[in-house]
Amino acid sequence: MTTVNNFSDAEAIWSGSDASHAMENHETIRKYYEYANAGKWDAWCDLFTDDMVMDEQLAGHIEGLATLRPMMAGMGQAYAVFKNELKEMAVEGNEGSSLSHITAAAAKYPDQPIEAYAMNFFRFRDGKIAYMRNVHDSKPFAPFLRQISGG
Repeated sequence: MTTVNNFSDAEAIWSGSDASHAMENHETIRKYYEYANAGKWDAWCDLFTDDMVMDEQLAGHIEGLATLRPMMAGMGQAYAVFKNELKEMAVEGNEGSSLSHITAAAAKYPDQPIEAYAMNFFRFRDGKIAYMRNVHDSKPFAPFLRQISGG
């Protein structure tokens, strides 16, 4: 398992036959956070395979990019603030993981901050995310969950 804390030195760390896949997958994870933080949800969705599978802590089990893309189109309206800062990542071959910190506020409850750490697991195919699972404490997301339930 290769752990990268200094992204500018990543190329010097990887060597051997998995080097190109590790770098490609490392870049996919980096873009995952870059696009989310910029609110570029269409570009974010492009990081996934057409037949992707996601187990998302709040949204549940999602299959297929055709299902994911319309869900993500509403992110800009769902949150007044949404930042997901990458803290650490590890990539080995076609698998990777990341630790991040989410700072957010639901659109309906902007005065109730959401702060949570999240762990993501990724499985890659051809440089795209084929499977992703995230895990985090759901309690900080109470304002968001209240908002989507009509509260």
